Amino acid sequence: MIDGTSAEEQDFSMRARAHQARLTARLRPGYDFIVCGAGASGSVIARRLAESPAAQVLLLEAGGTDEADAVLNPALWPTNLGSERDWAFQAEPNPHLNGRQLPLSMGKGLGGGSSINVMVWARGHRSDWDFFAAESDDPAWGYENVLGIYRRIENWQGAPDPQYRGTGGPVWVQPAGDPSPIARAMLDAAGEIGIPIFEHPNGRMMEGEGGAAISDMLIRDGRRHSLYRAYLRPWLDRPNLTVLTGALVRRVLFNGRRATGVEFLHDGQVKTVGAGSEVVLSLGAIQTPKVLMHSGIGDRAELGRVGIPVLQHLAGVGQNFQDHVSFGCTWEYAEPIAPRNSGSEATLYWKSRPELDTPDLLFCQVEFPVPSDRTAARGVPAHGWTMFAGLANPASRGRLRLQSTDPLAPLAVDAKFLSDAADMATARACVELCRALGNAPAFRPFVRGEVMPGDLTGDALDLYIRDAAVTYWHQTCTAKMGRDDMSVVDASLKVYGVKGLRVADGSIMPRVTTGNTQAPCAIIGERAAEMIRREHGV
Repeated sequence: MIDGTSAEEQDFSMRARAHQARLTARLRPGYDFIVCGAGASGSVIARRLAESPAAQVLLLEAGGTDEADAVLNPALWPTNLGSERDWAFQAEPNPHLNGRQLPLSMGKGLGGGSSINVMVWARGHRSDWDFFAAESDDPAWGYENVLGIYRRIENWQGAPDPQYRGTGGPVWVQPAGDPSPIARAMLDAAGEIGIPIFEHPNGRMMEGEGGAAISDMLIRDGRRHSLYRAYLRPWLDRPNLTVLTGALVRRVLFNGRRATGVEFLHDGQVKTVGAGSEVVLSLGAIQTPKVLMHSGIGDRAELGRVGIPVLQHLAGVGQNFQDHVSFGCTWEYAEPIAPRNSGSEATLYWKSRPELDTPDLLFCQVEFPVPSDRTAARGVPAHGWTMFAGLANPASRGRLRLQSTDPLAPLAVDAKFLSDAADMATARACVELCRALGNAPAFRPFVRGEVMPGDLTGDALDLYIRDAAVTYWHQTCTAKMGRDDMSVVDASLKVYGVKGLRVADGSIMPRVTTGNTQAPCAIIGERAAEMIRREHGV
């Protein structure tokens, strides 16, 4: 049990745990719906489907509980990286990063990424959602409709803003409480160089050129309030919702071209369970395409290379891999300043070129030094802060490849970060803007000086960028929604060429959204659940 919980909360936890133990000890041979993955989308879908008492819902999650202080204490989020709550994926060595091999952390456990991330709530830009609508030919994916969903699901704790914010929804969203003076300095520095300041980052700021604001966070009463906690946990005592942890999905089962269930590994045994209506894959942008390919859905040549029989040729499975890439710039404090909240309280979106209409750069201030494996050798101050800034709309595209017919064998992730020359040009502008912000007068009372990169130009700057690049952990787009030959799902998130199977997670994004991805994944979950319930009358 986690310290600090109320007696009522502890009582619910005990009842829900006992109830789920009974349900999982006697799994049914089949359920109406099987949702695979309890992350930012899967938690939403399972809850919304279980709201219909007539629907029997099974949620399979490879990881375990979220009841750990490392999860619930916002300040401890970095300790989850590399832990048992991290899939610990690894990208292939990248010649565009001077041969470096980046770790690609993703959440493994109830809540998925929303249980190990930095808790930032970033909706994406208007242009992202309108692009989704255009790619899918479905206006319901457009910004105006999505804005309505955000208002409906939020329980906003900041200053009232009924045009953009909602109250009474399951997702407790609040501005970072009592932010650090270094966060306020970032906003002042933005204003000093002509970047507008906004009351919060999830309204007017993300309809135009961008701006700066104190971050919105999923923190409630000083504890992480993940999307699992927001949506699914209050529903764990319901008779029609079964949540099985430690269940690794291996493949989808088919009768002809209809999905009829899944095969999974649990307690060292391979088991199967049937789905009467649908299987939904919400496993994230690495595991979802992996399961598709092991189920015979993917590029014909790729499946044939390792000897998997082809059920449905879809060339886009595992292609179009995207992530936000960051280049940390670091300053030393004049006097130590302890991080507050999650240690990341101010955010900024802006443009690398004046002629752009929308932001292509993403900045999250981190209130402690964040070097890469290479830049750490340049010298890291004992006390300092980092402008964790990077590409909001990268041009580079990677791919995932099978290495074996064994569902437990890892994929090869060729991320191809910075492989497109346009990304290097944007990265240079990003670092220049970082330095302009960090060296602005607003920071002078707080910093001794810039530690890295310093006034580098030409090849020296390019070397720094390639050595400094790290991931934002926003892996997406590997089973994209659309209508072209590389699309994997249609506007309703149904997998092309088969029946009874949908994908609903960050892998369906045609392009990565502008900003942290958990809020858009909640929207993907809401839209998927809405379409499933409408189709099946539940």
